[in-house]
Amino acid sequence: MTSSKDNQFYGPPPPVVKLTMEQEFKMRQIEDALKTAGKDDIITIFLALQRQCFVLGNNMSNLLKNWNKPQDLTTTAEVLSKFGISFETKD
Repeated sequence: MTSSKDNQFYGPPPPVVKLTMEQEFKMRQIEDALKTAGKDDIITIFLALQRQCFVLGNNMSNLLKNWNKPQDLTTTAEVLSKFGISFETKD
């Protein structure tokens, strides 16, 4: 039996929430710059980031809505044997 992560129908991988070292460094630069930024600049950045969050959310919703759903894994439409085993032999 294969593990669930080997199963192609398991779904998308979990989100990555940990920042890389470079991203942590960039975040520190942004934090330092915000301490001296003007109110108008902060408002402009906030509105642009909020717009990006909405666009990202819309794209994620669209992706999940249209994600390939697992197909019916039934291989045959035959009636199950009342004995629970197949008595057929291969030639």
